Amino acid sequence: MGFWTCTALVVGNMVGSGVFLLPATLAAFGGLSLFGWLVSSVGAVILALTFARLSRLNPGAGGPYAYTRDGFGSFAGYLCAWTYWKAAWIGNAAIAVTLVGYLTVFIPALRDPVLSVSTAIGSIWLCTFINLRGIGAFGLAQNILTVLKLLPLLLIGVLGWFSFHPEYLAIPEPQDIPGGGYAQAIATTAALTLWSFIGLESATVPAEHVRDPKRTIPRATVFGTLVAAGVYILSITAVQGVLAPEVLSRSSAPFADAAQVLLGPWGYYLVAGGAVVACLGALNGWVLLQGQIPMATARDGLLPKSLAKTNKYNVPANGLLVSAVLVTALVLIDGQGDLVDVFNVIILLGTMTGVVPYAFCTAALLQMLAVSPQNFKARERSAVALLGILGFVYSMWALYGTGEQAIFWGFLVLVAGIPLYTWRQWKNRLEAEALGHPL
Repeated sequence: MGFWTCTALVVGNMVGSGVFLLPATLAAFGGLSLFGWLVSSVGAVILALTFARLSRLNPGAGGPYAYTRDGFGSFAGYLCAWTYWKAAWIGNAAIAVTLVGYLTVFIPALRDPVLSVSTAIGSIWLCTFINLRGIGAFGLAQNILTVLKLLPLLLIGVLGWFSFHPEYLAIPEPQDIPGGGYAQAIATTAALTLWSFIGLESATVPAEHVRDPKRTIPRATVFGTLVAAGVYILSITAVQGVLAPEVLSRSSAPFADAAQVLLGPWGYYLVAGGAVVACLGALNGWVLLQGQIPMATARDGLLPKSLAKTNKYNVPANGLLVSAVLVTALVLIDGQGDLVDVFNVIILLGTMTGVVPYAFCTAALLQMLAVSPQNFKARERSAVALLGILGFVYSMWALYGTGEQAIFWGFLVLVAGIPLYTWRQWKNRLEAEALGHPL
């Protein structure tokens, strides 16, 4: 993969379910959501710069797992990989749910719970089969889908400002804010909007498939993050200014509803189609990662070795298939109830499990600087230290914003992986002793 395919992976993994359903989630917060966007955008750029620096230090495959392992050792690396892997397939469940929401514009029968769940699962397996065909098939699909998804977003983002109602973005009274209080509201909206940036590190994961990774990955990571931030703020704020908050909060396809106001029925269908394409693009990219993430960890003997096996197209087929089964199970469990409510629960849990690896990686950058300062030029060490500190503080604040419920379940997800690590170490010892090399 070159610069543009890596950028398409970064943008494609970020611009998906978040941007197309998020306006409905943010409706209750009014103008406070702008503060959330400001915080999450600045934080995302800091994280992008952190990953750009880490990818220059270690351009090998594995992304967050590899950086955490290099900084803190195998156990911390394993916990990072375990949590990041869960973030990938939890996020894919949210993307699949959103995809179905926009497909109902064309197929109203999908409002039936059985059909909607079946369609969501079908989209997951479609992208899995594309990725099983190798990086070439993935890259072609990802480049096309990324271009197609940006067009309707930019269209609404520009036209929406000609029918903008500033009063729709008024700051609500404290008693009307979900959760109560301005500080908590800004933290919550920052966490919700950060979901749209989860994936900014995507180009670091399949590094072994990237041409000139030390140069390509940092450039694609930072450029892709800036492109996504611009598209988000332009388009989502426009939608919030076109639709009244009480209408927006009940919408399962807010961009399409805004397009109908601006362009009439044909605009409604145009943007709904674009949203479906966007969700497919994001799903395709994250399916790639949910196979690549456990592969690097399994190669180091920290997960079952079967997850490191590749097929004739040199992709981790077992990792892709196991992950697809896990996403399918999550959709079956959470695929009932109101679409926006289901989406909110999933994205807060997905954001929490996605931010934990960010905290690991920003701390790992500081650890590398402390332990091996010779790997950094003398004139850049202060800037690297500041970058790591800001990234870590932001990651911790974002974790706070996901709320008690997400942190509770996310912590259980984190701890649940420890027995698997212990079992794998036991297996490693038995295999070493069988070969006459006791650990």
